[in-house]
Amino acid sequence: MTERFDCHYCKETLFGKKYILREDSPYCIKCYDSLYSNTCEECKKPIGCDCKDLSYKDRHWHETCFHCFQCKNSLVDKPFAAKEEHLLCTECYSNEYSSKCSECKKTIMPGTRKMEYKGNSWHETCFICHRCQQPIGTKSFIPKDSQNFCVPCYEKQFAMQCVQCKKPITTGGITYREQPWHKECFVCTGCKKQLSGQRFTSRDEFAYCLNCYCSLYAKKCAGCTNPISGLGGTKYISFEERQWHNDCFNCKKCSLSLVGRGFLTERDDILCPECGKDI
Repeated sequence: MTERFDCHYCKETLFGKKYILREDSPYCIKCYDSLYSNTCEECKKPIGCDCKDLSYKDRHWHETCFHCFQCKNSLVDKPFAAKEEHLLCTECYSNEYSSKCSECKKTIMPGTRKMEYKGNSWHETCFICHRCQQPIGTKSFIPKDSQNFCVPCYEKQFAMQCVQCKKPITTGGITYREQPWHKECFVCTGCKKQLSGQRFTSRDEFAYCLNCYCSLYAKKCAGCTNPISGLGGTKYISFEERQWHNDCFNCKKCSLSLVGRGFLTERDDILCPECGKDI
């Protein structure tokens, strides 16, 4: 007696018929397609075992259904892009969604390298220095008047030179007496500390921090012997080549403030009229 060879699902004989083995079990073509074939995304029909099954991200198409959503041209063996679950040929995708190069105004094709800055895009080969025409790539650059410059070219063409070190100022410069300085070059003539953001004064066109200026040039108070800077509206009293802070101009005996009052002197001391009446 001949051994039976039937479809694992419908039990019809497979002698003389095409069949497919799945997990060591034979299936007739009809049952296999019904049970295991993928459904085409385009036509929603099963992709039978006698058809080519094209897949992308767990989705499947008949070979004849695998085409651009917009122009309907076949995408078989061609590059494509996906947008909102639709497949598009590179040309349709570029026309619809790709950015345009700010330099040559042509489409930047999907998959090609592009450079972006403040909402503008360039082909990598179009993103060049306006002066030397060399590609900028990932190097530092400085934009000016809608044009981009590599740092060396910008410094040669536009940057001011520091009056102290004679090198270009690209960022962080300051102006003093209508001359440009690097912040790190604008320092106190005395102690060499940076003056940027600090109160300072000058003497003979040289800049000094307040401490150095007071130490070197300020007159000393006859009362407390500390310097009288005279800066920032500081008030002081001057009498016979001697100076006092307003707060130090007091009677030697009773400490009464003599600012705006009459006073007497006894050697190096100043006295109010009441304390000095017995002199």
